[in-house]
Amino acid sequence: MKNSNRVNTIKNVTLVGSLVNFLLTVGKIMAGIAGKSSAMVADGVHSLSDFVTDIIVLVFIRFSGKERDSNHQYGHGKFETFATMLISFTLVLVGIGIIWSGVQKIYDSLNGEIIEQPGYIALIAAFVSIISKEGLFWYTKIIGIKVNSQAMIANAWHHRSDAFSSIGTALGITGAILLGEKWRVLDPIAGIIVSFFILKVAWKIAKPCVNELLESSLPEKTVNDIINTIETTPGVKGFHNLKTRTIGEIYAIEVHIKVDKNLTVESSHKIASDVEQSIRNKYGIQTHIGIHVEPYYKPGKEDDS
Repeated sequence: MKNSNRVNTIKNVTLVGSLVNFLLTVGKIMAGIAGKSSAMVADGVHSLSDFVTDIIVLVFIRFSGKERDSNHQYGHGKFETFATMLISFTLVLVGIGIIWSGVQKIYDSLNGEIIEQPGYIALIAAFVSIISKEGLFWYTKIIGIKVNSQAMIANAWHHRSDAFSSIGTALGITGAILLGEKWRVLDPIAGIIVSFFILKVAWKIAKPCVNELLESSLPEKTVNDIINTIETTPGVKGFHNLKTRTIGEIYAIEVHIKVDKNLTVESSHKIASDVEQSIRNKYGIQTHIGIHVEPYYKPGKEDDS
């Protein structure tokens, strides 16, 4: 997929998600206030965080989709990585916030404070949120995998975290309505349990970004595929010093290849170009490739490379 088409696809999917998140934010907060449910108001704030991260994705994807320039000779892929890290950080804050609020409510309840019974409008809003956010999760995740966007996949998991949050909210509201006054504490308990799912998701989407920022190599299977591509290219006698990493969703690959020492510069360059083209055919035209050509000497003979 061409880079411009990729950026447009990400933009369109994120716009759909942001519209749904905006409507859910307004609906949940209004339902929480009308239904006297602090859990639903908190869930509405969670949806607001989704809306904010949608805006983050839209802003940073615009930058990451730009072609390389004199100041960013490796492109702008790190903008997408930065956006993904911001989403992860937001998820951590939301998770900690839910835990803190839940612990406070449980503490107040144990000290005799009566938690107010929520109304059915809050329960209906929770079910609408679950269905909407689960649908957005699959929609965003499928397209994110298709266009190979970390930020988009991260945003998909943020949608699911909101669905989990709404499930916990729905359980808490249901218990508060049907089981009586003593069981209204189920609301904050469910919220705390859900928050741990949110924190787990935050780590899951942050880990690849941390690996990228630490210049971790590509997965072993991908490296083996690259090695196979190099070794099966006609004219390559050997290779060494293979280095791999990612720049956003783009692969960066450096390698030293060995060719017959008697070849002309033009012939040696042709072999290097064949290796480069084979790798680009596999991993995209934007793949950063650096190939250093060295003369090949038969075993036992001096190698002055």
